[in-house]
Amino acid sequence: MLKILYKIYFWLVAVPLYAIATALTATTVIVGRMFGGEKFFSYYPGMVWSRLATVLTLCPVKVTGREHITKGQSYVFVSNHQSAFDIFLIYGHLGVPIKWMMKKGLEKIPLVGLACKKAGFIFVDNSSAKAAQKSVLEAKEKIKNSGGSSLIVFPEGGRTKDGHLQAFKRGAYLIAMEMQLPIVPITLNGTYKVMKMNSFNIMPHRLEMFIHEALAPPPDMGKEHLQALADTTRETIFASLWKEFQ
Repeated sequence: MLKILYKIYFWLVAVPLYAIATALTATTVIVGRMFGGEKFFSYYPGMVWSRLATVLTLCPVKVTGREHITKGQSYVFVSNHQSAFDIFLIYGHLGVPIKWMMKKGLEKIPLVGLACKKAGFIFVDNSSAKAAQKSVLEAKEKIKNSGGSSLIVFPEGGRTKDGHLQAFKRGAYLIAMEMQLPIVPITLNGTYKVMKMNSFNIMPHRLEMFIHEALAPPPDMGKEHLQALADTTRETIFASLWKEFQ
């Protein structure tokens, strides 16, 4: 009975309000960026929008480890990717300005794609090694000129199909090495329960984000050592996953 009542609430109340909020947020970012203020408009409207998404879906949020983040310091945050709902949990509750590395196909979403572009997010083109390298260079430039923003990357490269952690790629760690930025692993729990891959069957569930201690900027190292670093942060993230996903 509760599931039926929630579905009625979700489609008749939450979805319409969320659609309006999405349009207003995207428009605010696009118009705001016409007058400058990238640091403000690339973060605060999206942060409020993301928090609203967790409220409307009735998902309580618990964040642990914010003391590991120093205000004004840029980081490379690396997180597991359980669900599309990860965006709302991180963007809404991390507490610092961030730039997203996103799949290039998302650029085509009406209004939202333009807003993301105006906000200075990086669309990753994996069609070739040259295109991927160009995306990395763009990310470095955006962070360099962002005035203290951080980069958030899902090093798995895509959402998990079953909630379990996949292998990590080196891209985020290469950026951290070349820009000498600390790396902060993040473990997300609960988002897979809310929204599974390729499903719009949203169900409320408690959400947790665990922000781990920052790692020092990696020294100049080869690809093999970078992969070892990626594997190490993967183990850190894995250790804080709920047991059913380990």
